Amino acid sequence: MSRNADVAALLEEMAAHLEARDVDYKPNVYRRAAESIRGHTVAVETLYEEGGEDALTEIDDVGDAIAGKTAEYIETGDIEELADLREGLPVEMDALTAVEGVGPKTVASLYDALEIETLDDLEAAAEAGEIQTVSGFGEKTEQNILKNIPFARESRARSLLGEARPLADRIVEYVESMPVAEAVETAGSIRRWRPTVGDVDVLVGSADREAVIEAFTDWPAADAVIEAGTNKASVRSNGVRVDLRVVDPDSFGAALQYFTGSKDHNVAVRNRAIDHDLKLNEYGVFDISDIDDPDAGQRVGDRVAGESEAGVYEAVGMAWVPPEIRENRGEVDAAAEESLPDLLEEADIRGDLHLHTTASDGQTSVEGMAEAAAEYGHEYIAVADHATGPGMVGGVGLTDEELFDLRETVRAVDDSASIDVFAGVEANIGEDGSISVSEDVLEALDCVVASPHSGLDGDGTDRLVAAIEHPEVDIIGHPTGRLLNQRPGHDVDIERVASAAADSDTALEINANPHRLDLRSSYVKAAIEAGATIAINTDAHRPGAYDYMRFGVHTGRRGWAEPDDVLNCRDSDGVRAFLE
Repeated sequence: MSRNADVAALLEEMAAHLEARDVDYKPNVYRRAAESIRGHTVAVETLYEEGGEDALTEIDDVGDAIAGKTAEYIETGDIEELADLREGLPVEMDALTAVEGVGPKTVASLYDALEIETLDDLEAAAEAGEIQTVSGFGEKTEQNILKNIPFARESRARSLLGEARPLADRIVEYVESMPVAEAVETAGSIRRWRPTVGDVDVLVGSADREAVIEAFTDWPAADAVIEAGTNKASVRSNGVRVDLRVVDPDSFGAALQYFTGSKDHNVAVRNRAIDHDLKLNEYGVFDISDIDDPDAGQRVGDRVAGESEAGVYEAVGMAWVPPEIRENRGEVDAAAEESLPDLLEEADIRGDLHLHTTASDGQTSVEGMAEAAAEYGHEYIAVADHATGPGMVGGVGLTDEELFDLRETVRAVDDSASIDVFAGVEANIGEDGSISVSEDVLEALDCVVASPHSGLDGDGTDRLVAAIEHPEVDIIGHPTGRLLNQRPGHDVDIERVASAAADSDTALEINANPHRLDLRSSYVKAAIEAGATIAINTDAHRPGAYDYMRFGVHTGRRGWAEPDDVLNCRDSDGVRAFLE
């Protein structure tokens, strides 16, 4: 199995411990390396086995020192320097820093003052009023920590879609390779592409259940077998639980519909079945018109559908419903009336209008990002490096003068590149809605993305509306500022925001980074209903992040987005007309 995720997690923990002790620059070095290792397509142990430490340095952002620590972990299962750091600061770093407002330095301060090591310790200290007695902390900080602990507990129980989906893809590919597997598909929340998932569900249609279960529990990527029965089994891989269920092939479609969910959607579909004198369950659709007691058993009457999911929906008078919109938000009636939306597909995306380069905090030059975008299949990109402003730390943001210089660099690349390259900026939205870039710079750029990066508590509606109505702002980036499993972001009145966006011809972004997926799908649906334009961007800081686009597309699908609703489904001329 790949140990990339394990190595990345350890490097991130090292970064947090180093930051806690005020070590300069190294924390960001470790974090960049962790991101690159996590996203690398080849297992680190394979690279090391074939080429030693030198092969590990072929991974972006991995130098000799980090390659050595990676090799140490592969050989010994530990990193001595990290063990020493843990000994000096014996805390559950991941759990504590999952609380919004608690960073590594806060963890160190609270440990030094109160010996807080765990989330339970933190909660007890906050409830006892002890945190506000520590220098640099006050009652407000203490109350905010206490308020955010439940969210941290909940978020730690769920995995990001961006982490779980690649795992699901690998297990599906593995099971599909079994000769006895006649049909394989993901199910549950991961098939509906929800932003976080509790586990990975996989459904298999096979007449040889024992062989499927045995092969599944032998999956090389499994860290441990949790349970194994005659019809289902569970393993754990990279910290994620994977549940596999085997059903008869002639019931596969009904089981897939049933186990995909959501619960509300299934209840609504089952009620339609009842209205048609049918019974729907995971075994099929049954005609109960002549049955005196339809609830007497699971299998009653003649089965009229079950082998295919499309056949199940057809039997109850519905078109097949894409899994992403099975949330009982009107899709059942739309399927019955044959008025479902023609949802966006990944192939409809023609460019990316929010990405970063080495000019700010990206890892690749403008030219490199343009070349990678062309290889990915994009027709255009917009370079939107960070401007100075609230939320920008470590000298990341560009001054107005530097933005003018970057524009000239982009223009030169645009002249020679095989795709169109727009000169842009990611400006910061102040808490009063102001934009952190001067008017003359905004007017000189092709694409202005304005995003909130700080002050993300409370209601952000007025702030966003003010930015939307700014005549030079083209796109509102990650509008709520949420980070999945880290912070919920600010609240917004999406109807007001969407109406303002529609009136001002300002696009609202679905940020496809799996740590964000912001806008959330319900907000996307509300925005589309208000007539607002959606932009789906990756916020890429390296070429590999272009792959995030699929997470944004499926979030758009969850919000009922069609190609005409999405700015970057237009060709380059269409995008240029919108920006102008």
